Amino acid sequence: MRIVVHGGAGHTGEVQDGVETAADVGWKLLDEGADAISAAVATVVVLEDDSRFNAGTGACRRTDGSVQTDAAVACNDGRLGRAAALEDIANPVQVARLVMDEDFDALAGKGALDYARSRGITPAMVAGSEKPWAGDTVGAVAQDASGAIAVASSTGGVSGRPVGRVGDTPHWGGGLWTDAGIGIAATGIGEAISRRLLCFRVAQQVADGLSLAEALEWGLALYPADVCIGLIALSDSEGAGASNASMPWALRQD
Repeated sequence: MRIVVHGGAGHTGEVQDGVETAADVGWKLLDEGADAISAAVATVVVLEDDSRFNAGTGACRRTDGSVQTDAAVACNDGRLGRAAALEDIANPVQVARLVMDEDFDALAGKGALDYARSRGITPAMVAGSEKPWAGDTVGAVAQDASGAIAVASSTGGVSGRPVGRVGDTPHWGGGLWTDAGIGIAATGIGEAISRRLLCFRVAQQVADGLSLAEALEWGLALYPADVCIGLIALSDSEGAGASNASMPWALRQD
């Protein structure tokens, strides 16, 4: 069993305690027998509830002052759930978790909000943060006792971007990827991550023989130093995190 958690590439190390707390929550659940999906989602909820992070309650504000969030959850059993451009939802990762059990895998905007309401998630006004968020997000990758690997990510977007803008967090293969024996989550400048299909390509490097740590460094090397990028990942044998900027992250494993 193992879990790795990040609080966003480019984020200050002063919030490391929040990442450690979230990692402890996820690890405790795994230790008590929870599945990887439940542990990863619960971990991200902790970070969404901590307004110091750019997700959930701490999400950024768009050009018109509104708050829109994106989230995604995936498991290496083939299930995927994504929610984008959500408003008035404090924990968008919970919406993505519900979507992953449907026969569709993505919802956005009003449709996503209506779906959340119909599934018992109560809307709540999210004031958002006045901090000039640039692209950091939150995420977790967990592996349970059965060997299943799940990824959960959530973001508040980028300050000042247009209403309706969707970044890499719900972009399958870009912002997250999981397959047999591996799970990866990205953080940073969303457009840069999506355009290079970052998480999928890093996973392919592992499949081609690189260690997890080497593959993450390979992924970072695709970008110039001024493009903020971070990655966390688990394989069947190790966990790792890497970033070309400050990134609070934590790993728990037996």
